[in-house]
Amino acid sequence: MNAVRVAAVGECMLELQGQPFGALRQHYGGDTFNAACYLARCSGARVSFASALGDDTLSDALLARWAGESIGLDLVRRLPGRRPGLYQIEVDERGERRFHFWRHQSAARDYFDGLAPTPLEQAASGLDALLFSGISLAILPDAGRERLLRVAADLRAAGKLVAFDNNYRPILWPDADTARHWFERAFAVASLALVTTDDHQALFKLPTAQAACSAAQALPVPELALKRGAEPTRVGFEGRWVDVPTEPVPKVVDTTAAGDSFAGGYLSRRLAGASPEQAAAFGNRLAARVIQHPGAVIPVEAMRDLM
Repeated sequence: MNAVRVAAVGECMLELQGQPFGALRQHYGGDTFNAACYLARCSGARVSFASALGDDTLSDALLARWAGESIGLDLVRRLPGRRPGLYQIEVDERGERRFHFWRHQSAARDYFDGLAPTPLEQAASGLDALLFSGISLAILPDAGRERLLRVAADLRAAGKLVAFDNNYRPILWPDADTARHWFERAFAVASLALVTTDDHQALFKLPTAQAACSAAQALPVPELALKRGAEPTRVGFEGRWVDVPTEPVPKVVDTTAAGDSFAGGYLSRRLAGASPEQAAAFGNRLAARVIQHPGAVIPVEAMRDLM
């Protein structure tokens, strides 16, 4: 039996961890890449990452590390003279993050540049699932967003799983109205929405977390997983809503990739035939493990028992 074929679309950047003018640890990450990595670790799916990199040594090193995570490289574009993006994370004593980005010249922004079909578009008919996010849309120009949503719509029409994670970063958008336009179009083509209610509240200017949760539950998406921080994850499927408890942890070290790891864990179980409740329980368990370690992609040894 052939393995389930999944594509995640987005950007993987170089990651620097540490305090200003202190020692920095170099790693890598990006929302949909993080999810793809955890999905590949926790399932038998064939997971490929659709993005663009340069032809420099840093891009070479990233590709080598992706391959080491069993991430397929067949959907990657290499753009001569370009570079990957870069970000630095500062983490406070509570594990909360502050990000500094250098990504305006990132090759990933031009994945859909040109008239020729991208590797993603060429491979789309053979995919079983697609994952993209609000950040995937934010880094692309309008023409690229249109092409990505066209791939998503075609897959949804073919009965394939199309997952949209609503990661909203205001700094990446010219204004909230523009972001809302593209998010609404993404929700319209998704068969699964992974919604962080804090982001939904911020994007749609809702007065309370409860209002954000209610608005998210009304989205026109067949399956929803509402991530509410430490509160139970609310899962909606076939007209039924269930709250799935999160897992308490003794100490939060770094909340980076909490939602991304949930997404990867959730998809790993749904693609294997588990129920939405079972998928959410595993996603919460994985996220609880991830936030006890620094960085977006934690060492394999720290989660071996979950794989």
